[in-house]
Amino acid sequence: MKLEASAVEKWYLRGNGESNRFFAVTKTDLALEPGEVTVLTGRSGSGKTTLMNIMAGLLTPDGGRVMLDGQDLYAMKDDELSRLRNRLFGMIPQGADVLPELTVKENIILPQRIYRSRSRGSFSDDDERENEGLLSERCMSLLEQMEISHLCDARAKELSGGERRRMCIARALAGDPKFLFADEPTSDLDDDNTRIILSMLRETADSSCAVMIVSHDAEAGEYADTEWRMDGGTLKKR
Repeated sequence: MKLEASAVEKWYLRGNGESNRFFAVTKTDLALEPGEVTVLTGRSGSGKTTLMNIMAGLLTPDGGRVMLDGQDLYAMKDDELSRLRNRLFGMIPQGADVLPELTVKENIILPQRIYRSRSRGSFSDDDERENEGLLSERCMSLLEQMEISHLCDARAKELSGGERRRMCIARALAGDPKFLFADEPTSDLDDDNTRIILSMLRETADSSCAVMIVSHDAEAGEYADTEWRMDGGTLKKR
């Protein structure tokens, strides 16, 4: 399964008239492949996150296409694209957003519970119990992989920065995505936690997931199969 952007661009108007267009992303081609880590670096405001959001089906480009095995993401209806994102894409947002009063386990399970209830509609009590059991098993397996299973019942607000990032990776992987997008996953982390997070993302790719990392961290390139740099909305290979 391959995700490929072809001549995508994103621009915004500053004032009136086409001459006042500001291009956040100029015409860009980019492909994400299973088993590979793609790292995108660049200064703040260079267009990195904009390009990632376009690739992830979250931001409609003003030109070009994003194709998933021959299917144009932005030619799909909103509800169809939403289902595809929930089924195939995992997202680790910048800042490690969490629901602070919920436990680690609840933070991981809740998005999947909401998605499954919407996609499957009403089902029997037996199905409900089986579904919850599978979600719980998947959650604990991921927490063990992230080495924070002992924190499953801790509230998210009690976690350190590195623990929160690991929880966010587990949450993004709970739906077994084929594509994982990580926006500044190591920002504000110390060296040890940076290596742990990047190693986990590398291991995720090695399990046949396509991983895209947006990062200011030069160390991220050491874990990449392909490294790119954004400069003023223009993508350049490093």
